[in-house]
Amino acid sequence: MKKIIKLSGRIDSTNAAEVEKRINDEIGVFDGELTLDASELEYISSAGLRVVLRLKKANDTTKVINCSSEVYEIFDMTGFSEMMEVKKAYRKLSVEGCEVIGEGANGIVYRTDPDTIVKVYKNPDSLAEIHNERELARKAFVMGIPTAIPYDVVQVGDLYGSVFELLNAKSFATLINEGEDVASLAKQSVEILKTMHATTLKPGELPDKKQEVLKWTNFTSKHLPEEIGEKLLKLVNDIPDTNTMLHGDFHIKNIMQQNGENLLIDMDTLSMGHPIFEFAAIFAAYVGFSCVDKLNAQEFFGVKREYCEQFCYDTFKYYFADKDEQFINSVIKMCEVITYTRLMRWFMEKKDINDSYVKSVVDFCKNYLVNNVPNTEKLYF
Repeated sequence: MKKIIKLSGRIDSTNAAEVEKRINDEIGVFDGELTLDASELEYISSAGLRVVLRLKKANDTTKVINCSSEVYEIFDMTGFSEMMEVKKAYRKLSVEGCEVIGEGANGIVYRTDPDTIVKVYKNPDSLAEIHNERELARKAFVMGIPTAIPYDVVQVGDLYGSVFELLNAKSFATLINEGEDVASLAKQSVEILKTMHATTLKPGELPDKKQEVLKWTNFTSKHLPEEIGEKLLKLVNDIPDTNTMLHGDFHIKNIMQQNGENLLIDMDTLSMGHPIFEFAAIFAAYVGFSCVDKLNAQEFFGVKREYCEQFCYDTFKYYFADKDEQFINSVIKMCEVITYTRLMRWFMEKKDINDSYVKSVVDFCKNYLVNNVPNTEKLYF
């Protein structure tokens, strides 16, 4: 059971007792969750803070929401934000008519003006995700990864978003469409990728990517012939555990160029593990998801299919520049196994299995795994 009490105007020594009596009369006999809505509160003095403190002592669930910056600062400076939940009001922002510069599973990225972009999360209960991404972006930045840091959280209709300052920045997808050389951009992206993969984390510092992949594999293996399913599980289990930082969604819509500097955005997929998982995600984005619908990547990235494929394979080529073609092809085969394991599970769990397109993707993935897993020796390099 929840109760919301509105606070308004000024609460100071002249009216604190009166406000406290009104609040207690509104609460009555109540032992549920108590929320104080400060959206109309202009100022609160120490006398008002003592009223809030007594409410907190009487009901430990008491929290304050929708504080203006000025009111929040009072709660913060006096230590109330450490004793109880105190939340700022979120600035309201409209994205009507704004250019969409990217879209992923979790959100849509809009350019609101030449200097600013906002990532609007699709889940209306996304505040925890937003604050998690902000913390991950900060962590990556401190570790030397070139990333854009979100500096504000806003409300967009019934949804929430993170605001980034990216002065006249363009995604690599936009640059390709403007005629930039695909190979050159792929080589630049590899510089960021190598910087990220050279970052070693402490155990447990980020989510373990292997554990996520094992969940896909456990599901998919049950829909394969028993012997092949068991081998697929063993291949994934045998991938070495490493503390390498991974982006998890590294593609041309998430790499931005600003005044000649390349930056990563969309850091909510940061994890740690063997780099093969990163390359499998790269392959999936540009090639794997297009296994049946050959224009899938083209439609998602807004870039010609041949450029998507070129960017993918150039990424492998430049990252493994010291390796021969046979080695690179072997890594691509590993990525195919991981990708089609992932896609088979995703389409079976998330989509309507009776849909003809979904069925064709599932059949493709199953046939690939049945034909290739028996001849696969390992899924790591």
